[in-house]
Amino acid sequence: MSSPKKRKVAAGSEKKGILERMDESVVIGDGGYVFELEKRGYVKAGPWTPEAAVEFPEAVRQLSREFLRAGADVIQAFSFYASEDKLVNRGHYAGKKIGVSEINGAACDIAKEVAAEGDALVLGGLSQTPSYLSGLGKAKVQEEFQKQVDVFVEKDVDFVIGEYFEHVEEAEWAVEVLKKSGKPVGLTMCIGPEGDLHGVSAGDCAVKLAKAGVDFVGVNCHFGPTKSLDAIRAMKDALKANGFEKMHLMVQPLGYHTPDAGKQGFIDLPEFPFALEPRILTRWDCHAYAREAYDLGVRYIGGCCGFLPYHIRAIAEELSKERGTNPPGSEKHGPWGEGLMQHTKPWVRARATRSYWENLKPASGRPHCPALAKPDNWGVTQGDEDLKQQAEPTKQIPTRKGRSGAKK
Repeated sequence: MSSPKKRKVAAGSEKKGILERMDESVVIGDGGYVFELEKRGYVKAGPWTPEAAVEFPEAVRQLSREFLRAGADVIQAFSFYASEDKLVNRGHYAGKKIGVSEINGAACDIAKEVAAEGDALVLGGLSQTPSYLSGLGKAKVQEEFQKQVDVFVEKDVDFVIGEYFEHVEEAEWAVEVLKKSGKPVGLTMCIGPEGDLHGVSAGDCAVKLAKAGVDFVGVNCHFGPTKSLDAIRAMKDALKANGFEKMHLMVQPLGYHTPDAGKQGFIDLPEFPFALEPRILTRWDCHAYAREAYDLGVRYIGGCCGFLPYHIRAIAEELSKERGTNPPGSEKHGPWGEGLMQHTKPWVRARATRSYWENLKPASGRPHCPALAKPDNWGVTQGDEDLKQQAEPTKQIPTRKGRSGAKK
């Protein structure tokens, strides 16, 4: 089955904005950049900072194009963790040499270039800071946010978000700065149904952010689709109970299954970050995730770490009727593996059905591995000495033994 080409905006016409698109239909976000670019050799694991936007722009551009071809309606500038304090934390000096303005500026330029190749919007995002974890206070934290927002305004992105916040207090501080941009503002927290790391419930987090003035709210990262959507349900119920039932919801979970993750998510799992592959979602998991999110009322559906272009394509294919189109990336694919009908082996041709893939229970091929892991659960968060920012390289491997703040 051939698929319609992703339409381009006619010369002289204006693209519909993010809020208008969510009002009318469903917006598909892009996927995870830092994890995939680390696998491809362009991002350093540990800092997870985006200086690759300057050092290896073609790598960032290529991944963005793959997400666009897969059906993404939004291309996010590769600005994750680009605050000045994060670029120099614990001896990571590569980002400091380039700087916040140059990194975010290059990231916005790449995103705008790729978005213009389709009918996509450009998103500028900022995230939690070492300054907050170090207890340096609101003024210092907002100073870090403002440096990033200034670039988003200069580059005239279509909308802005705060993403990957573990504490709603810092997220509220981010909203104050983001609103000064004059752009539509969203905020997604990296929390599950248990709420933030200071004990604020997921529902209360959503209400606090709605009162702070966001245009849409939700969750991203730290958890797979199941727990992320559980958090969204709690947010939706709390928003409705507090008079914000018209607030749009956004979800961008991990591309990994995390049923065994604790309150802090996949970072506590012993496989983080280099052995998560056995947990990767199948494309059929993404079909189910997209349908469940849409039926829940979520109108911005994408992915975070571990979400690759084929995952985004699966979301676009699942929601093709609602959107009235299939992405260009489906032209070689077809619905539910229909191309398998051209396979030589008859038992493979027999798998070219929706029911086969929806009912499959994939094997891991690892007979000596447990089905679930035991999370570390050190139980530390903002205010703990080990989380404080420091400029010098970290030389000593931390141990849990003897930690006063750790759970026994």
